[in-house]
Amino acid sequence: MPSNGVSRAPALSMPTYPSNCLEFARPFLTPETSESDCGVDKAKVSLNVLLVGAGLGGLATAIALTQSGHKVTIYEQTPVLGEVGAGIQVPSNSTRALFKLKLKPYLKPYVTEPESISFRRWQSGKVIGSTKLVPDFTENFGTPYYVIHRADFHSAMCQKVQDMGIEIKLGARVENYNPVAGSITLADGTTYYGDLVVAVDGWSHAQSYLRITLTFIATGIKSVARKMVLGGKDMAFRRPGFAAYRATVDVERMRNDPEVSWILERPALNIWIGNLRHVMTYTIGAGKAFNMVLSHPDTTDPSTWDPVKAVDDMKAEFEGWDPVLTRIIGMVEKTLKWPLISGSVLDRWVSDRLVILGDAAHAMLPYMSQGAAMAVEDGLALCRSLSKITSNEQLAKSLSIFEKVRMQRAGQMQEASMLNSHLWHFPDGPLQEARDAAMVPEVEGRPFSHSPNQWSDPATQMWCYGYDTEKAIDEAWEAELTNDA
Repeated sequence: MPSNGVSRAPALSMPTYPSNCLEFARPFLTPETSESDCGVDKAKVSLNVLLVGAGLGGLATAIALTQSGHKVTIYEQTPVLGEVGAGIQVPSNSTRALFKLKLKPYLKPYVTEPESISFRRWQSGKVIGSTKLVPDFTENFGTPYYVIHRADFHSAMCQKVQDMGIEIKLGARVENYNPVAGSITLADGTTYYGDLVVAVDGWSHAQSYLRITLTFIATGIKSVARKMVLGGKDMAFRRPGFAAYRATVDVERMRNDPEVSWILERPALNIWIGNLRHVMTYTIGAGKAFNMVLSHPDTTDPSTWDPVKAVDDMKAEFEGWDPVLTRIIGMVEKTLKWPLISGSVLDRWVSDRLVILGDAAHAMLPYMSQGAAMAVEDGLALCRSLSKITSNEQLAKSLSIFEKVRMQRAGQMQEASMLNSHLWHFPDGPLQEARDAAMVPEVEGRPFSHSPNQWSDPATQMWCYGYDTEKAIDEAWEAELTNDA
């Protein structure tokens, strides 16, 4: 202790290198800000933005840009707003961005916060991998990990958009873009001009959910804007040879069955993994429905799929699996399946005054549950980059920096999603045994430095869920200014 008897805290600042050693001291290093005060940076230059697509990514982007002070008009080709599909995960990196956009009270009535993720052996249900979500993810990453019905998620965002007075033009199908002029032309021939065109007009799992014929599937992955950005060519899509059934089960029916009711005792995600197949389950609708996604190998032409036989075909795919799981599958009364498709990494997202984001730019497999999260991050990142400009002449630089940052982030997430499609689907044998052995410490609650479970692997976990979208943009701008100097 100093001779004067006064003890002083050392001057600390967050390190510039990748480290979390000062997370405990964050409240002492930066002024505490209440969530109601939190929001996006105000733009120095207000832009007239034409935003195409009113899906989850499009609405998040519109909210961010409007809060920043830009004038946004949304053009949506469907005559009625709405989403299809069933459950969707909202991981901590996404909830952080959504809370930044002041969406927490809009989501609260609909979300469920699972306590954990359990990977289970395909034929017995034995837990072989485990990730603790509550309270770990909130404590480590600042915001919770949610699951929600996709329609509820979309409805909550639509309500926010309505409350903010953002204009949405429905039945407005965009047939052409002029990147140089910053214009869009609708199917009825009307042309609109803006300072910037943001296109979120790409493929989504929800759209594909209803696509039963190959023709409709091709329509679902088509993005007019992407083709324009790529100079008339389109992204090469990869079909890794999987399809997925999606279904929900009435939880009351499950509660009345003592053989399966235990799985509803606490909100959690459970994933059964086996040879080329897996089943992911969790409750949605604030616990009112049990969501199931059942992935399996399928390279057949989707136009040949018979929805009448879908339930029987689904049951046959998982015959011989854990009796608890097959009993739940037996409660499914209807299902649809869709092909799983991944986009390739693009070499650009921007052409003059036109920028693509969301699935139009980075369609990915659902195996990291990050597709919608990446679109939300895109919107916040674009907003942050635009907030840096002081004149319209800097728009190109702002878009270039956004493009560079987001292409790396989304490309790596596509890679992580593809990797899970291998990690989860090993046939029984030496590789499967080594994978399961590597997850034993997390199941037993012992310390570990690596795991094949990417939700638990410390390095992957911090990169995925601890990612700071706005900080990444700030650092890229600082590097650009340093290079200019």
